[in-house]
Amino acid sequence: MAANAMTISRLAAAAGVHVETVRYYQRRGLLQEPERPQGSIRRYGTDDVGRLHFIRRAQAVGFRLDEIAGLLEVKGRRACEQTLQLTERKLAEVRQRLEELRRLEADLEHLIEECRAATGEACPTLGRLAENIG
Repeated sequence: MAANAMTISRLAAAAGVHVETVRYYQRRGLLQEPERPQGSIRRYGTDDVGRLHFIRRAQAVGFRLDEIAGLLEVKGRRACEQTLQLTERKLAEVRQRLEELRRLEADLEHLIEECRAATGEACPTLGRLAENIG
């Protein structure tokens, strides 16, 4: 296949995304929109497929699109150092979310215990949820 032979639909299919995802990434500046030759359609190449794969893999490990934009710009001698810093921050965020989820899990377990132990007509879970309603 020629260097830039894919239409946007073939690019999307090759990367396993929807055409609208490609367009969204272009609007966000994550993927360049190629020039449209006079009277023709835009063509994409294998580098564009690779970039889409990079974006999707980065999303899969938890990076947000603005962080991915930064990762795409990192080059040169300090690339690993910059990537390490961003990845360490991401890990700290994940650990914080895990702690929040553990607290939520404990709260939900407590609500379940209260419901199972309830003897009256009033549901303790509904009562707790209504406590902060104004």
